Amino acid sequence: MKNQNDFIKVHKARVHNLKDVSVNIPKNTLTVITGPSGSGKSSLAFDTIYAEGQRRYIESLSSYARQFLGQQQAPDVESITGLSPAIAIDQKTTNKNPRSTVGTITEVYDYLRVLFARAGDLYCPESGEIIRSYTPGQITTELLKNKEKTKLQIMIQIAESTIKATKDQVSKYRAMGFSRFMVDGEVNLLEDADVNKLKASQEIYCVIDRVLVKDGVEKRLTDSIEYAYKLGNGIAHIAIEDEIKRFSEHNLSPITGERYPDLEPRLFSFNSPVGACPECNGLAESKKFDIDSLIFDDNLPILSGSIPAILKKNSFLNKMVETVCKEEKIDLKIPLKEISKKHFDIIFNGTDKVYKYKFKSENSNFEFSKPFPGILDWFDKKYKESSSEKVRIELENYMKIKLCSSCNGRRLNPIALSTKINDKNIIDLCEVSIGETQQIVEKIQFDGIKAQIAEKLLKEIKNRLSFLVDVGLDYLTLNRSAGSLSGGEAQRIRLATQIGSALSGVLYVLDEPSIGLHQRDNVKLIQTLKDLRDLGNTVLVVEHDEDTMMASDFIIDIGPGAGVHGGEIVALGTKDEFIKAKNSITAKYLNEQTCIPVPKERKPYSETIKLKGATQNNIKNLDIEIPHGILTCITGVSGSGKSTLVHEILIPAVKTSLTRANKSLYDKKNYKTITGISKFKSVIELDQSPIGRTPHSNPATYTGLFDDIRKLYAMTPESQIRGYKQGRFSFNVKGGRCEECEGNGVKKIEMHFLPDVFVTCPECNGKRYNNETLSVLYRGKNIADVLEMTIEEGYEFFSNHPRVSRILKTMNDVGLGYMRLGQPATTLSGGEAQRLKLSTELAKKTKGHTLYVLDEPTTGLHFEDVKVLLKAINSLVDQGNTVLTIEHNLDVIKVSDHIIDLGPEGGSGGGQIVAIGTPEEVSKIKNSHTGFFLKKVLKK
Repeated sequence: MKNQNDFIKVHKARVHNLKDVSVNIPKNTLTVITGPSGSGKSSLAFDTIYAEGQRRYIESLSSYARQFLGQQQAPDVESITGLSPAIAIDQKTTNKNPRSTVGTITEVYDYLRVLFARAGDLYCPESGEIIRSYTPGQITTELLKNKEKTKLQIMIQIAESTIKATKDQVSKYRAMGFSRFMVDGEVNLLEDADVNKLKASQEIYCVIDRVLVKDGVEKRLTDSIEYAYKLGNGIAHIAIEDEIKRFSEHNLSPITGERYPDLEPRLFSFNSPVGACPECNGLAESKKFDIDSLIFDDNLPILSGSIPAILKKNSFLNKMVETVCKEEKIDLKIPLKEISKKHFDIIFNGTDKVYKYKFKSENSNFEFSKPFPGILDWFDKKYKESSSEKVRIELENYMKIKLCSSCNGRRLNPIALSTKINDKNIIDLCEVSIGETQQIVEKIQFDGIKAQIAEKLLKEIKNRLSFLVDVGLDYLTLNRSAGSLSGGEAQRIRLATQIGSALSGVLYVLDEPSIGLHQRDNVKLIQTLKDLRDLGNTVLVVEHDEDTMMASDFIIDIGPGAGVHGGEIVALGTKDEFIKAKNSITAKYLNEQTCIPVPKERKPYSETIKLKGATQNNIKNLDIEIPHGILTCITGVSGSGKSTLVHEILIPAVKTSLTRANKSLYDKKNYKTITGISKFKSVIELDQSPIGRTPHSNPATYTGLFDDIRKLYAMTPESQIRGYKQGRFSFNVKGGRCEECEGNGVKKIEMHFLPDVFVTCPECNGKRYNNETLSVLYRGKNIADVLEMTIEEGYEFFSNHPRVSRILKTMNDVGLGYMRLGQPATTLSGGEAQRLKLSTELAKKTKGHTLYVLDEPTTGLHFEDVKVLLKAINSLVDQGNTVLTIEHNLDVIKVSDHIIDLGPEGGSGGGQIVAIGTPEEVSKIKNSHTGFFLKKVLKK
């Protein structure tokens, strides 16, 4: 039986919606905290237990160290005992730096850099010949391998820029006592008369020493080579019988004679000027204005819609283009595609010819003369010089991210890319999947000194790659940008890094590590969590995944509902104890008393979107059909090509066809044809990207709800008397907002070399508005009170307002009732942002014919929340829309009408259609990993 010291004991926690929660969490266990979305799981795990663990650690540091870390506010809890040092592995701390990759985050790339610098072979970028530097000792060893009595002549070459300088150099060596010189292959004693006869075309060497290969000449040979190096600036030539070989203490190409730098780890860093490609500075790509993106429809004339970006009347660019067209006699009535190549080039790339422009507007009338820079240069300058974020975002619509033409997206310079181990350079190892990299590294072997140098490096690389494979990330590549990783992938990378550190006695707090993971890979993840526990750590996981719960040592269920209806311990105990709990909805799902029912029949369909020849990443020439008017799930193991197919091929293809945009607006090279989309009016992506970039965005502003609420406040008697308009109640403009914090509710204090600190505004106390605005009440509440309401509370408060209540009802219906109306967009998880977008679409009075695309909408959802979500998705289908979703959740997959399963594996082993059809049909496909797991849930 465990004693009191074997528990983390939380007593009366009141953070956020927690209601005096007290709980004992057993140490050195894998404990899962579960419950409905918004019930208080993260409040207990992250905002109470982890926050207190971090605060106590910081308090234990010296006052000098604490001044750099800032004050940590103590969570609202009476006491916590038994705490260990805490490490949080959440999903929100992904690095968006374009220079960060999977390889740099995990430090695998750092070890590879050292390995290539110390054990790699440099090849000449031009000739392909291996380049080696030699010490005198190495040359001696090499020469003594020749048979006995072989004639050796140690020489230095004399190759000056002029014949006079060459003669002077020969005379200099003669004065030093060297009398023998090889001229055009013949060795002679040169006299003064012979020196004067030398010609510029002759090949001349000074003989330093002549040696016969035999025992006892090793020291003499080494000394002579050292002297030759000294006189020859690190280069020595050895005549072996009739053959001359060149040796150097530098990295010298044997063919071109080009000297290359010594191999150092920084040479392989794309973040260092030494190693980065000089063209793209190691970024692999650049944003550039693109002609195809600027052209909307080349069937239209220049100033009549073919190039929308220049249509703004009275703008400088519009007038300049008009002037150039008149001067160059370009017909403004003919389609853009019919103008000559010369004129096309002038319009887009400009000319040095000076034109006289006349500019007229209501307020000004002036003339100026200058060359025409061209549309591309004009926009490039405007983009670089503009300080307006709005203008830059607008201009980015006409830009394309293009691979660097110099390094072809490989980030490094030619010298780094010419250094190889087993015929592969460092980027070759980073471009294939981690699973393939692991196989390549396992085969690397060295001899002699290199073997000793590489032993520890290879061990570290193998360990880190193994950890990444164990957490289900074998499909990623080491050069994958950190910013492109999903929250789940980023979290699992950090988890793999922690396992590699092999710490013990630590409290790890994780936030849904199973997100984005196929059931096949979930087994590996769970084993990883157990390994972390077995090192002597306490692993606390906020999770909804059934397999993780059933594999855990202890389960805590928080609920029973979300927001004000949650914040209580509903049930807890070991797996066997927990599933017997009668008042836990989670337990009822685990013991199969409750489940999401399988539909008795699948919706039929008659028409399909037909996409042919889809080719990108690991998808090769794929033909696929997506049914109209039903719910279709794209499934497959992680890395099988789901996101590539949907986000990089299908959606751009549909958008291009629907908007009649120029074919190159989206890169059409990745598919051949697409048909069956004429009935769609639009395609809407409900992804997990943020709903806004700043704290000024929130659920109320995103859904348009706040406009109606502000109108209500502007219509109150108090507002009418004071003359307050709708704008008075916006925290984005002057007038009603608090000017001290400019409507942010917090003030930013710049700490210069430290991260900025945000403090609650002392003027408005975080309410965002000034006192005059806050004195206006609607049904006893001011505008700040409304923003603090949860969506559920707002629904009740505005029940008499049809439009507002309709929007709030749809938000509540998708499981967001616990969310505050004014919650900053920057604090929302990807799953919450996606459900908010879904609710906004549900609130619209649509007439169908829309293609909705969702990407793992069940992220962060409890079983009961999934049931609510499926009801919302099905209502979209019932309105005559088509819903396509990428999903791993078996509850969603089993209720879908149609499944397209990609695979069979991730990375290069994927990109094929493994199974297609209804869930019942897919479950019968033997080589489908999805079908294998689907078979089990269809029987429930």
